[in-house]
Amino acid sequence: MESRKSKKKPPSTIKKFLRTPKGLVLIVMIILALVDVAFNRHDVGGLLNAAVAMMVAFVLDLLVGMVYKRKRWFSDGGLVTGLIVALVLSSATPWYIVAATTAIAILSKHILKIGRKPIFNPAAFGLLVAVYVFGSMQSWWGGLSLLSAWWLVLLVASGLLVTKRVKKLPQVAAFLVSYFILFFILSRFNVPFAADALTSPFVNSALFLAFFMITDPPTSPAKWIDQIGFGVIAALVTVGIYAIYGGLAYLLIGVMTANLLKTVKSVWVEYRMNRLLST
Repeated sequence: MESRKSKKKPPSTIKKFLRTPKGLVLIVMIILALVDVAFNRHDVGGLLNAAVAMMVAFVLDLLVGMVYKRKRWFSDGGLVTGLIVALVLSSATPWYIVAATTAIAILSKHILKIGRKPIFNPAAFGLLVAVYVFGSMQSWWGGLSLLSAWWLVLLVASGLLVTKRVKKLPQVAAFLVSYFILFFILSRFNVPFAADALTSPFVNSALFLAFFMITDPPTSPAKWIDQIGFGVIAALVTVGIYAIYGGLAYLLIGVMTANLLKTVKSVWVEYRMNRLLST
């Protein structure tokens, strides 16, 4: 006799993706973007840029997968990278610059890598190149930087949800604690503009970077002790660049320096292990 209980259908591919850390990141960032646009009509163009960036990321990842004949042609991380690019660039940025920045970010992931892991956070790399090549402006509107300070509660809550899911709490905590302590110290010594870094929109930018870029698993360490070192290094470089040069790139340079040192350490450890095994 057949059971009357209906068999559960296996979850669809989309549902499976939405349950993954990358799926969660994507959902959270889309919600932040929609909240910003709902209360700041000037950022409506940012939604178009987000669509352009995600489409470019999708197509490029697909083409690379086809060229290398990979079993999985499309990387879902590309969508996340494209969306981050769009949420950091000013919503008034022309769509073709958004597309070019996204293309640079995605290609860096496939070219600048050791083994299967990219050296730099792809979005950070693309955005840094865009600053110097295109002179692009960054508003970090995805971090609700143009809304009331009360919206920081939503940014922090959603960011902590993502951080916990990808198991990067030590890393984010180390970065943010170091970041705010260092800037507080500099402000006490009346370093020009140091106090500004402790106010909006700079705080929003730092939080967005900490929750959605520093936490990138392929370009950051897994062990908690290494995560703490990674976060501290990113903060030290970030604050140092801001104090000396100012500008728009200090956050990006901070995370990319930590990315590079993490890769150097990984290569050195692997080299040492190979030498030990060969003796």
